[in-house]
Amino acid sequence: MAEKKADRLPRKAYEKELLSLQTELAKLQEWVRAEGARLVVVFEGRDAAGKGGTIKRVTEHLNPRVARIAALPKPTERERGQWYFQRYVEHLPTAGEIVLFDRSWYNRAGVEHVMGFCTHEEYRLFLRQCPIFERMLVEDGTLLRKYWFSVSDTEQQERFRKRLEDPLRRWKLSPMDLESISRWEAYSRAKDEMMVHTDIAEAPWYVVESDDKRRARLNMIAHLLDSVPYHDVLPPVLDLPDRPPSTGYQRPPRDLQTYVPDHVAGL
Repeated sequence: MAEKKADRLPRKAYEKELLSLQTELAKLQEWVRAEGARLVVVFEGRDAAGKGGTIKRVTEHLNPRVARIAALPKPTERERGQWYFQRYVEHLPTAGEIVLFDRSWYNRAGVEHVMGFCTHEEYRLFLRQCPIFERMLVEDGTLLRKYWFSVSDTEQQERFRKRLEDPLRRWKLSPMDLESISRWEAYSRAKDEMMVHTDIAEAPWYVVESDDKRRARLNMIAHLLDSVPYHDVLPPVLDLPDRPPSTGYQRPPRDLQTYVPDHVAGL
């Protein structure tokens, strides 16, 4: 059952702890860069489970050149002719990078399987190959973390309703999302089968209870930080230089350039 609204984490406590964890994420980023580590974080779960919001908080204060998000669209005709994992391999990190997969190769075990977008043979092949693929990543030194965001049916329904009514979040709702309501049990069975085959010692699944989005975000970030043996990396010492004296430069007249209208003046 979903948590009662009154039990949800207060915003003030949430924001204080989030800032503390984001500070540690910045340290983790610098460690990844300095050590040449490769970190992959997989975010999976039902529609409206809170994956996107968590990813946003993880990357909010990170350098996009170091930590990037891989949110792949549906495969092209060329990609459909490739080995299934090939399009994801292209987005894996090199030394000194973090990649967060907003949905990943596990699409095949979930939506593709449930909606009939792949054959039964392709699905079974995925379940056999996925553990091998992930073991190869880990054996080669990649730090792989996999998170499954678990949301109740009642909470998902409420989030769908809010998205439908909110013009700023309406884009998050698709016909595929609504289809997941009627296929709740099919997705549940698919998730259970996926866990049986891919919850391996080298790359285990970590389940995040996400009926309370704030708790889910903090719990996931805290776990990620605890799971990586990072340490503080001392930044280079920088001194702010004095501005040199003017050499006679004069700014061109303002009327020679086109400025953005002052929208704020009319508020």
